[in-house]
Amino acid sequence: MVTDYAILWVCFICRFIPSFLKNVIFVAYLQQQRQFKRADISPFVYVTDRMAVPPAYSDLGKAAKDIFSKGYGFGIVKLDLKTKSQNGVEFNTSGSTNTDTGKAGGSLETKYKMKDLGLSLNQKWNTDNKLTTEVSVEDQLIQGLKLALDTSFVPNTAKKSGKLKTGYKRDFVNVSCDIDFEGPVVHSAAVLGYEGWLLGYQMAFDTAKSKLVQNNFALGYKAGDFQLHTNVNDGADFGGSVYQKVSDQLETAVTLAWTSGSNNTRFGVAAKYQLDKDASVSAKVNNASLIGVGYTQCLRPGVKLTLSALIDGKNFSTGGHKVGLGFELEA
Repeated sequence: MVTDYAILWVCFICRFIPSFLKNVIFVAYLQQQRQFKRADISPFVYVTDRMAVPPAYSDLGKAAKDIFSKGYGFGIVKLDLKTKSQNGVEFNTSGSTNTDTGKAGGSLETKYKMKDLGLSLNQKWNTDNKLTTEVSVEDQLIQGLKLALDTSFVPNTAKKSGKLKTGYKRDFVNVSCDIDFEGPVVHSAAVLGYEGWLLGYQMAFDTAKSKLVQNNFALGYKAGDFQLHTNVNDGADFGGSVYQKVSDQLETAVTLAWTSGSNNTRFGVAAKYQLDKDASVSAKVNNASLIGVGYTQCLRPGVKLTLSALIDGKNFSTGGHKVGLGFELEA
């Protein structure tokens, strides 16, 4: 199976790379000459419109992930409040409690953007007494380039950490490189996109140990209401997902994962149905007989209610099921 997968990758790359490089060089030249107009390159615009900028590696397969994750909050009672001041500062306050352990937690986050300078400042504090700050600059030195410094500090223990983040995105390309000063560890990722096809690679290199600690590949296809994603992590963990928007009301997703050398296969099916513009229901089930259901209702503009439940199908009569409640307020 691994050999077949590798052959598929080689065949795809051999067909993909020459056309990809040719188009990237062509677009770069036209942009440099300030002649990137639809009338000038009408035969090529169809391709760039279909895959203007590919997603980041972490966002590959995101549509399917959202169907499985959004609209659920098992075993948690949560309240989110979002407000915005007159000078443009955004405040996000969140509080939650775990119904099983009784542990409560919360966070306060502020965001401020200076659009003229492309500068953003994000600060966050949580009840674990951890302070994080991120300062980023985007589209200033080069169009599509983002630079950020992310730091964290725990006053109780005086523990400090920091990351230098860089990212660059343009037609057909989305690359990133982050340096974690704690290792230091270098995290890097790249995604190439062409005519709906997506090819991604992600790695992490521990400079202290001179060792590659992460080595991931991904291949996907995106075409409007259909998305396909496959990935191989560290040559041992295989996964895939399929997303399909059946209609304006119904969205479905399927995920599959397994580990090399193990017979344990994980499989799940999920769906979301939009009842009307204010209400939706969600449901999912996996091969472990765990059944999740959720209901989301917009009570009024700025007020959203989410109810969810997780049912253990194998132990239906013995209990152990979980429920969740969430409120989102925005003013």
